[in-house]
Amino acid sequence: MSTPYPFTAIVGQDDLRLGLLLNAVSPAVGGVLVRGEKGTAKSTAVRALAALMPEVSVVPGCRFSCDPASPDPACPDGPHEDTSGVSRAARTVELPVGASEDRLVGALDIERALAEGVKAFEPGLLADAHRGILYVDEVNLLHDHLVDLLLDAAAMGASYVEREGVSVRHAARFLLVGTMNPEEGELRPQLLDRFGLTVEVAASRETDQRVEVVRRRLAYEDDPAGFAARWADEEAELRDRIAAARALLPEVVLGDRALRQIAATCAAFEVDGMRADIVMARTATALAAWAGRTDVQAEDVRQAALLALPHRRRRNPFDAPGLDEDKLDDTLEQNGGGDDEPEPDGPGDGGGGGGGGGLPPQGDGPDTPPSPADGADDTPGTPVPGQGGEQQPVRAGEPFRTKMLSVPGLGEGAAGRRSRARTEHGRTTGARRPEGALTKLHLAATVQAAAPHQRARGRSGRGLVVRRDDLRQATREGREGNLVLFVVDASGSMAARQRMGAVKGAVLSLLMDAYQRRDKVGLVTFRGRDAELALPPTSSVDAAAARLESLPTGGRTPVAAGLLKAHDVLRVERLRDPSRRPLLVVVTDGRATGGPDPVALAARAARLHAAEGIASVVVDCETGPVRLGLAANLAADLGGTAVTLDELRAESIAGLVKDVRGTGPGHTDRRVA
Repeated sequence: MSTPYPFTAIVGQDDLRLGLLLNAVSPAVGGVLVRGEKGTAKSTAVRALAALMPEVSVVPGCRFSCDPASPDPACPDGPHEDTSGVSRAARTVELPVGASEDRLVGALDIERALAEGVKAFEPGLLADAHRGILYVDEVNLLHDHLVDLLLDAAAMGASYVEREGVSVRHAARFLLVGTMNPEEGELRPQLLDRFGLTVEVAASRETDQRVEVVRRRLAYEDDPAGFAARWADEEAELRDRIAAARALLPEVVLGDRALRQIAATCAAFEVDGMRADIVMARTATALAAWAGRTDVQAEDVRQAALLALPHRRRRNPFDAPGLDEDKLDDTLEQNGGGDDEPEPDGPGDGGGGGGGGGLPPQGDGPDTPPSPADGADDTPGTPVPGQGGEQQPVRAGEPFRTKMLSVPGLGEGAAGRRSRARTEHGRTTGARRPEGALTKLHLAATVQAAAPHQRARGRSGRGLVVRRDDLRQATREGREGNLVLFVVDASGSMAARQRMGAVKGAVLSLLMDAYQRRDKVGLVTFRGRDAELALPPTSSVDAAAARLESLPTGGRTPVAAGLLKAHDVLRVERLRDPSRRPLLVVVTDGRATGGPDPVALAARAARLHAAEGIASVVVDCETGPVRLGLAANLAADLGGTAVTLDELRAESIAGLVKDVRGTGPGHTDRRVA
């Protein structure tokens, strides 16, 4: 077993260390989500925490870590008559992103079922993590079906397995710790809310601190055991402090004033539900115990808010996490802060005043574009000096929830949330003979295939005689992520009617939908005489939103150039990732200008996509009392469907269904629905 990096040897990252330590003091806080760029000691700190956790007493031989003081009466290994108990270190169980459902919750022991004819349950990672830490690295990339199982276990404190003739329930209470890089996508709101605390981490910009990080890491890699020995005293001291805080925790009093401050803060920041209030109360209590006090003070409430609220107040994926600390201070003062107003540094090891993911209000920094109040003209159609008629970028309108668009048929792409697909994970829809190695056994179908031949095969005992020809592979269906390629008209005809703000708002809404469904996105824009790939296909939807915000407008409308550029992008992406199916979203009013016969050129370019069976949608941006219907004509040439900006809203549409008949090799009838 390798020697873990000592927790006390981590340089800086005060918020990260505090969030983890508070959960060690009070597991009822509910875990911690660590967000930040790569290479910031996220995983190192989580793995180091295990060495500081107090030992747990378990029933000897129980695979589900029952507490001998109160054994689970429904434990699959019970009933437990011997309650003597043995002590062991608290476990840190890592859940790989690509784990199977069987590995997480457990399943029927196939070997014993086939060899002995008995039903035996093989526990999964949830059973291993009971009364310990369940750690998920890159938790935002976790498959949906695993997220659902985690949500169930976290909500009920137990895991229920009902499958393949097995019905098992066992306790599953664990400290959930996740790490993620926000550039790779965000979490589902339901799972995000299950994390008690969140902390933001970033690499230090101070030279001396960076030097110390490198020096310690190199020393650890040269001699892990020797390096750990040099920090043994600090580790023991921190372990004793955690034990002391745990012992003091039941004596901490949460007074009425602190409770009122907690409730007022949650109300002021408009967080959903009551979980935030409960988590803040538990966190403030743990902070007081960590500081060696038996009363919760205003400074504890403030620090608890910075740790527990940022991830709960986000309203859309592109809102930066964080709290307005001036507003927080005002709320605490109005509800009994008085002379207990906190100092900026916070308690104990809490670090700076921006602790727990709190960020200062976003002001006009050097890279912030001027607002209309600063004298900038935000009106569409205002030329940018020296840029030949190019117009100033327009701010996006308010985003909204869109109708779900999906690629029809059954794909085989990467796991996601948009279109139906054959996947390794998901619900079982049938069985088939395996092609090559067997990966997912369909037990019922295998037994059914083998059963008629038992007498002929001379079966005499309880075990089932199974041969290779009897094995059946489970076929499963889930959802895949697609490549959503946006082709956005940025010509003067779009800006002249002051519609670009609404258009950008619609595209931003579709980008939000793409992030939630784990798609890759790309952005092609066309204006003037040509089209450009503003953003190559990427998993970072935030990058697409940033490019959209700075998109300039003006000039003619080369629709054909935009569609041809999109065709080239999709051709290259098909070579890179042939299993990921594309969805083309064209945002235009359909007015093609520039060059000889631009409308005919646009129609020919559109038919290239239709010939290859590319699922497509045209968002019709035409407004006014007289409509030419050019966007609808373009959609017909694409073999897709047209939808207006108003119809794009989820609450405005009963359904959008359009057949797309692909004539290219390997393509079948498709619909956009």
